[in-house]
Amino acid sequence: MKLYFLRHGHAEDGFDKSDHDRELTPEGIERMQTAAQVMARLNLNLKHIYSSPRIRALQTAEITAKAMNLQVEIREEVNFGFHAGQVKQMIAGMGADDSVMFVGHEPTMSETIKMLTGANVNMKKGSLARVDVIGSSIVNGTLEFLISPKVFDTLGSA
Repeated sequence: MKLYFLRHGHAEDGFDKSDHDRELTPEGIERMQTAAQVMARLNLNLKHIYSSPRIRALQTAEITAKAMNLQVEIREEVNFGFHAGQVKQMIAGMGADDSVMFVGHEPTMSETIKMLTGANVNMKKGSLARVDVIGSSIVNGTLEFLISPKVFDTLGSA
C-alpha cells in the first residue's frame, strides 16, 4: 500500500483569526496548484484523499483532488494529533495495492512518518512524502520519497 503525506501549503498568519480558519495565501494557492499538476502527472492512483478539517489543509486537499478528479474526505483524525494508529484505522480493509493521501499539519506529519519508517523528515509547507507499507500492516514502512515545494516548482515549470 502506498501512503502519501501532504503538508498544507503556505497559510496566512493567525494574528487576527482562529487557527482553524487560517487560509492559504495567494502564493500558497499558486504553489499548491503547481504541486497538484505535478502530482497528477505522477499518476498516484489515489483511492482516497483524507484532509484535516482546518481550512488551510482542506484548501490544499481540494486543489490536489481537483487535479486528480477525486473528492476530499474530511477526517478529524488528520487534524492535530494525527499518528500512526489513526493511519492504521483509516486504511483498515483497503487492498494491498491501494494508495491514499493524508493532508495535514506539522509536527504530526513528520512524527507519523517517523513512527512508520524510523526516518527523520522535515515536512515543509507543501511537501509530499510517500511511505510504502505491506497491506494494512503499518509496521516497518519504507520512505520512498520526499518532494519539497522547490522541487514541485521546478517540475511544474518544466
